[in-house]
Amino acid sequence: MKKVFTFIGLVSMAALSHAQIVINEIYTGGGLLGAAITNDFVELRNIGTTNQSLNGATIQFGSATGGFDQYYPIPSITLAPGQTYLIQQGSSGLGGLINLLNPNLIVSVVLNFDGSPAVGVGVGLSLTSGKVALASNSTQVTSPTSANVLDFVGYGSANQYEGAGPAPSPTILNSITRTNTIADTNNNNVDFTVTLPTPQSSSGVLAVSDISAASKRAGFIKNSFVKDDEIIFDADVKDVKVYSLSGQLIKTFKGGNNETLNVADLQKGNYIVTGTVNNQPVSQKILKD
Repeated sequence: MKKVFTFIGLVSMAALSHAQIVINEIYTGGGLLGAAITNDFVELRNIGTTNQSLNGATIQFGSATGGFDQYYPIPSITLAPGQTYLIQQGSSGLGGLINLLNPNLIVSVVLNFDGSPAVGVGVGLSLTSGKVALASNSTQVTSPTSANVLDFVGYGSANQYEGAGPAPSPTILNSITRTNTIADTNNNNVDFTVTLPTPQSSSGVLAVSDISAASKRAGFIKNSFVKDDEIIFDADVKDVKVYSLSGQLIKTFKGGNNETLNVADLQKGNYIVTGTVNNQPVSQKILKD
């Protein structure tokens, strides 16, 4: 019997080492007060050199020390080398500055492994410690070496992980991101680092405006609540773009020193405004009354 189990273990490890579509980035602070983004997200990536497909795959979740108790299916997808696939998860509240734009999949229904449905706004990820698995089917994952595991990330104080240790803990401002986008060493503590979130959809374009210049937002737009049909800029702003929350580009503005942008033609509601201040990309969410 030992030889049988050893063989199965070797098969599982071989599958892991040759997985080309992997978990590339995890953000867990979505919607919390002070968070960078309104929703959690998981980003997949093809780190291989050829087109790769997933059919029947699932994303599964577990707490730091518990088992995997929820999952959801991924539509059949094919990713080119380097291509990413952005999955919008749930939100923990009304916090977060920026909405994800153009996610490839918005999760609104998750399933419990006990057979009961869990309908909501998508599963929320554990903030500092937990486990996420990309599985080839809907069979419940029990460990990083489960036969159906394509990729496995334990982070924070998780009791299961690939390699010698877990990935670091994400924060409300930072995600954990794969350090090497063309290889997977199957060591979570080596493969992931804490970075600013950079969610990218399959188009390869950032799914939110660059939030690395968050400290400059105070010098971007004076009136995030736009009541008089004009956005008032607080600095020399260039290349202004206004997006709907669904990611549609609605308006552009070349910009200038302390100028305003008339938005009388926009309906009431929330928008995301991006631009450049001191050659740095900035973004801010506004509400037009």
